[in-house]
Amino acid sequence: MKKLFNQYINTFKGLSTEVWWLALITLINRAGTMVIPFLSLYLTKSLDFSLSDVGWIMSAFGAGSVVGSWLGGKLTDQIGYYKVMVFSLVASGFLFIGVQFLNTFVSIMLGVFLLLMVADMFRPAMFVALSAYSKPENKVRSVTLIRLAINLGFSAGPALGGLIITTLSYGGLFWVDGLTCMIAGVILLNVLNPKTARVADNIKVENPQSAYKDKEYLIFLLAMLLFSIAFLQYFSTVPLFYKEVHQLSEFEIGLLMGLNGFTIFILEMPAVKILEKSLYTKLGLIIFGSVLTALSFLVLNLSTWVGVLIIGMLLMTIGEMIAFPFSNAFALDRAKKGNQGEYMALYSMSFAIAHIIGHNSGMQIISVFGYQITWYVVTLIMIICIATLLVLKKRMSKT
Repeated sequence: MKKLFNQYINTFKGLSTEVWWLALITLINRAGTMVIPFLSLYLTKSLDFSLSDVGWIMSAFGAGSVVGSWLGGKLTDQIGYYKVMVFSLVASGFLFIGVQFLNTFVSIMLGVFLLLMVADMFRPAMFVALSAYSKPENKVRSVTLIRLAINLGFSAGPALGGLIITTLSYGGLFWVDGLTCMIAGVILLNVLNPKTARVADNIKVENPQSAYKDKEYLIFLLAMLLFSIAFLQYFSTVPLFYKEVHQLSEFEIGLLMGLNGFTIFILEMPAVKILEKSLYTKLGLIIFGSVLTALSFLVLNLSTWVGVLIIGMLLMTIGEMIAFPFSNAFALDRAKKGNQGEYMALYSMSFAIAHIIGHNSGMQIISVFGYQITWYVVTLIMIICIATLLVLKKRMSKT
C-alpha cells in the first residue's frame, strides 16, 4: 500500500510552484460553484419556471460564456492573463451574490448572461497562464492537475450544496459561490503577481497564425463542441432525470455527481501519466474517451435499475478523464503557432457554445419526446463527434 501511495505521489513531481498555486485557486473557486449543477433544479423547484423557460435561461448562460471566453482571450493577448484572471474572480463573486435576488424570467436571463460573461473571461487567461508557468514536457500533467482541482471542487461542491439546500435554502449557495470567488481572487493577487511568479515557458511567436485559418484546429473544435453538448447534459437534464424518473433527493443527486469528481481525483493523474508514455496519440485517446462517453448515455435506457445511473456516471467519468486532458494539451500545442489567447479563447468558446445548444435542446427534447428519446439523440451526437475526430486523425496523418 505504501509503495502504491508513493507511486501516486510521484505522478505529481516536477510541476512548478506557480502551477500548484493556480490549482489551489481553481480548487477554491470551483468548490464554490455548487450553484451550477443545481441551477436547473433551482429554477424549476424554487422559482416554478417551466422546462422550456429553463432551457432558454441556460442558453443565456451559454451565450454569456461565449462572449466571456472571446473577450477573455482578446484581453489576455492585449493586457495579459494576470489582470484578466483577477478581475474575473473578484467581479464574478459580486455577481454570484446578486443573482439570487432576481426572480423574473427576463432579469434572470440578463443576470445569468452577465455573470457567465465575467466568470468565463477567466478560462482562456488561465490556460495561457498554465502554459506559461509549466515546462513544455509537463503541460499535460499540469492541465491534469488543474482538472483535478476542478473535479475535487465539484466533488465537494455538489455534496455540500445538496446539504445546504436541505438544511438552509438555495439562497445560501449563491452566497458561498460569491465569497469563494472573491477569496480565490485575493489569493491570486498575492501569490501569482507577475513581478514575483516564475515563467517556465515564455512562448514568443514572430508571425502568429490566426486560429480562424487553422483548418485542422477548427475541425477539432467542432468535435469538442459536439462532445461538450453531450457532456453538459450531466449538469442540466441528467439531474432532472435522476429526480423525476428515479426519485432521488437533492442530497443523493449531489453524492452521485460527487462520485464523478472523486473518481477523477483518485485516478486521473496516474492514468494520464501512463497514457502519456503510451504509443497512443492525443487524438486516439480523445476518440477512446468519446466512445466511453457515448456508452454512458446509452446505458441509461437499458434498465430502470438505479444501478445503471452509477454505471453511466462511471463511464462518463472515465471518458472525460481521458478526453479532456488530452484535448486541452492538443489545443495548447496548436496555440504555439499563433496568439495563445485567441487559440485558447476558441477552445473555451466551443464549450461555451455547447452551453447555448446543449442545455436548451436537451430540455426541449425532453419536454416533447421524454428522456428515453433524449438519451438516444445524445448518443447519436457522440457518434458524429467520434466520426469527426476520425476525419481529423486521417487529415493529420497525411500532413
